[in-house]
Amino acid sequence: MRIGLRVRLRLQAARVDRRLPEPRKSCILTTQFSQFPLSPALMARLNANKFETPTPVQAGAIPPALEGRDVLATAQTGTGKTLSFLIPIVERLQMTDTRGPAAHALILLPTRELAMQVEAAFRVLRTSTDQTVALVVGGLAERAQLDAIRRGAKLIVATPGRLEDFLKRKLVRLDLVKILVLDEVDRMLDMGFQPAIARIAATLPAARQTLCYSATLEGQVKEVVQRYLNSPARIEIGSVLKPAANVELRTFEVEKDKKQELLEHLLGAEKGSFLVFVRTKHGADRVARRLTQGGHSATQIHGDRSQSQRNAALRSFSEGRHRVLVATDVAARGIDVSHVAHVVNYDLPKVAEDFVHRVGRTGRASASGVASTFALPAEQGELRKIERTLSIQMKRFRVRSTERNQGKEARPEGQAPVARRTR
Repeated sequence: MRIGLRVRLRLQAARVDRRLPEPRKSCILTTQFSQFPLSPALMARLNANKFETPTPVQAGAIPPALEGRDVLATAQTGTGKTLSFLIPIVERLQMTDTRGPAAHALILLPTRELAMQVEAAFRVLRTSTDQTVALVVGGLAERAQLDAIRRGAKLIVATPGRLEDFLKRKLVRLDLVKILVLDEVDRMLDMGFQPAIARIAATLPAARQTLCYSATLEGQVKEVVQRYLNSPARIEIGSVLKPAANVELRTFEVEKDKKQELLEHLLGAEKGSFLVFVRTKHGADRVARRLTQGGHSATQIHGDRSQSQRNAALRSFSEGRHRVLVATDVAARGIDVSHVAHVVNYDLPKVAEDFVHRVGRTGRASASGVASTFALPAEQGELRKIERTLSIQMKRFRVRSTERNQGKEARPEGQAPVARRTR
């Protein structure tokens, strides 16, 4: 998709008093990756994979990163952050003498699924098979990970827990790392990885480039920025505490025993793939099982499934063999699938931030999407609180049973008097 518009970005170096850099407005006009100072080999890989037009976060982050500057970027989910740090890494690896057994680039991420997707994206983008990569995550066999490290992987893509374990056992060297990426750092901190990040960072060279990406700059994120970044270029794309404008937000007031029927109606009424979020592991299994029994192609992903099962479910959903993926919040930030047409909050998220991360799975990279939130009558207060926090207003529908439909269907206004628009 071509973005033929002027991208408003905010860039400024950190102040000497170590406060967070205050963004200032500047205008950057970038319509093609070819406008960046990229090597012919990397441009060939971008062209081969039909990457032509940078997203706003890519337009803002790539130029200072190519100059060797630290970068602090806040942006909504699905804005193309992965490419914005992989491109500078590939360029750096091309220019660096990478002989020897140690890695020269490190990417830290919060979840296995996200790490696996970043590793796969790097393999697509790299310009030479000499640019080797090791995936270092929990839940997978150590042997393949250690073999990749011993063969001299130049990039390590890791979750903090497993990487710290390898460091303690002296199984990996990080003393030659030239570029560090902290992706979704707010999520890593939420998961309790701050001590692990600190211990990992202590083993890295002081003279390095650091690229930091976060959905928010609240709480401990500020401490991380002040501790690890040096005069970063500051990129802020839109509001990071609000769903993307290209996602249509709907909410349905529905009784608990009508949720499944409403979900099945939406599946019948609308096209495209569905990502359905539920609160519990048991709920994910139950909803997926009922959908399958009803003739829908559904699978599920949650913490009690083995890593191989989670990988298989995600791959099947990504490749379109399953139309519906039912997930708990463990997958909210680990899923990067470009074709999700509809997100359904089958269970109301606990906090506004979870709502943003769930909804961010659709409407990615400027595509349109739909997000439907099911809320019980008793949850209307919680729903309004989410709306106030995010300064949004969803299209409201109320699902009711009629003698004609006998509660079998729930349709938006104009199709049947079962789901009535309330405002």
